[in-house]
Amino acid sequence: MKTVIAGGTGFLGSGLTTSLRADGHDVVLLTRRPRKPGDVAWNPLSPAGDWASIIDGADAVINLAGESLAAGRWTAPRKAAILESRVAATRAIVAATAKARRPPAVLVNASAVGVYGTHGSAALTERSPSGSDFLASVCMAWEAQALGAAGMTRVVLLRTGLVLDRSGGALPRLALPFRLFAGGRAGSGEQYWSWIHRDDWIRIVRWAIDTADITGPLNLTAPHPVTNATFAQTLGRVLHRPALAPAPAFALRLVLGEMADALILNGQRVLPAKATLHGFEFRYPDLEPALRAIYGGPDETPPS
Repeated sequence: MKTVIAGGTGFLGSGLTTSLRADGHDVVLLTRRPRKPGDVAWNPLSPAGDWASIIDGADAVINLAGESLAAGRWTAPRKAAILESRVAATRAIVAATAKARRPPAVLVNASAVGVYGTHGSAALTERSPSGSDFLASVCMAWEAQALGAAGMTRVVLLRTGLVLDRSGGALPRLALPFRLFAGGRAGSGEQYWSWIHRDDWIRIVRWAIDTADITGPLNLTAPHPVTNATFAQTLGRVLHRPALAPAPAFALRLVLGEMADALILNGQRVLPAKATLHGFEFRYPDLEPALRAIYGGPDETPPS
């Protein structure tokens, strides 16, 4: 199978690339900075570039490209870059798909659980309404661009939660205060964090590629989201550290600005309803075994 991945050198894309190549798949990475065989230079602002021909005849295209949400305070220029990087990359891929003599069988496009906005403890599925804050508006614009390819190919929208792995993403930063004996809940701790082990994230993306019935939004979260307070207590227990030093909401807002509410202090209780309905089986449905697998403690071996 020939798979083209935009944004494939990042935390999620690199793991997915490794998994696909380990099984003998031909993976081509679209990247601004080609470094290895299989990397192809691309500029999403140049839809007519040489990279566009790579999509012609591909079995699957996976678009994970976009500016990091956590790279800095959400100033007006940063917010514009976050939105435009996602919309422009997706628009370019859809345009290349439209020109392909043989369009890919599936476009798998990144999104995030932030699309739902803030709903307290209400359970959210792929049928739940979208939110109205900045992150929700970014996700909606992102998804709308991807759905422009729906008449040409199957489109899957990856509504990803907090992806856990010790090699990258948010977990190393979340774990650092605990390692320094300064970890605890954030704000009230009542907000839900919808998480997923990176191995399950990779598995569910590959499953979505192979499962023709999967179209539209797909929640990439474990079946058992937890409150931030429970997350902190569990992480502390796995790391053998106390979880007694809460981070006050006002301090987080002072340091992070608007990003504090969007990414830390507010949350969503998102359930993988579509994956569960279609028979996907999680290796790590519960948080503590997932964290112990990551950090090498008891229960590190996933169930067969």
